[in-house]
Amino acid sequence: MTVDTRSRRLRVLGQPEPAPRDALPRHPPWIRAKLPTGQAYFELRERVHALGLNTVCESASCPNVGECWSAKSLTIMILGGLCTRSCKFCDVPTGRPSPPDPDEPKRVATILAELGLAHAVITCVTRDDLPDGGAAHWAATLRAVRARCPAMVLEALVSDFKGDTSAVDVVLDAGPDVFAHNLETVPRLSRQVRVQASVERSLAVLAHAKQRDALTKSSLMLGLGETLDEVRETMRLLREAGVEILTLGQYLRPSRQHLPVERHATPEEFARMKDEALAMGFAHVESGPLVRSSYHASNQHALVAKRRAQRP
Repeated sequence: MTVDTRSRRLRVLGQPEPAPRDALPRHPPWIRAKLPTGQAYFELRERVHALGLNTVCESASCPNVGECWSAKSLTIMILGGLCTRSCKFCDVPTGRPSPPDPDEPKRVATILAELGLAHAVITCVTRDDLPDGGAAHWAATLRAVRARCPAMVLEALVSDFKGDTSAVDVVLDAGPDVFAHNLETVPRLSRQVRVQASVERSLAVLAHAKQRDALTKSSLMLGLGETLDEVRETMRLLREAGVEILTLGQYLRPSRQHLPVERHATPEEFARMKDEALAMGFAHVESGPLVRSSYHASNQHALVAKRRAQRP
């Protein structure tokens, strides 16, 4: 087994890889993920692989994979397993992807119907190689899941579609309950962290979705070198764009090829940021060291149910 393969396997299993010399010391005691154990975890992993599906849980080396999969909760990643962008925080492989698999929407619907989740999050790799950024495939997937699981809350965590609002409309027309797009970091660090993206474009996508009366959501990572005042200002920008759901989590370096962790925000800081975000008008906030965009997304269920009841 090569070093890189061993490191990836350790990260997927929630175990730390040997720290490189330029990394920070061990994570603080509040960074402790649950190891993947139990029959439910292994059964779900086997089923995901049998259906030939990708998940951000594995592809992005999420530290919560043990906890979530043991509870039979997962985040499907559509449009293949290779991303056309090379963000400096993300562990999803970059490359030249194949054309979208027309059978993938059916397979996504199959596994979500089997799991019977109340709330499901679907995300994607960024497909800058496609004229519509993958919007038509998104719509096909959402409609396939809705046909099999009419009561399920569907959250679409999308790319920025290069700012193409017509592509955003294609996704929105398929009726996701939550439209999510992650800003990831503060404006000062955006070019360094998300090399091919921009804050202005992401905010415009979120604002457009809000204008279409979508329930919108975004996420920020702490620990990349931002100040808390910069986090506050970025939260204000998200509120101005109409974002109602926010997640705040700690950036954890996937490998030595990624950006280093500059600091570990404390649980107290995460709690304070949550209180401030709610005071700004966010309707729901998840904030904590191990929080990720789709982590405990089902906690938003009451908010979504209220929104559904308000629609004609």
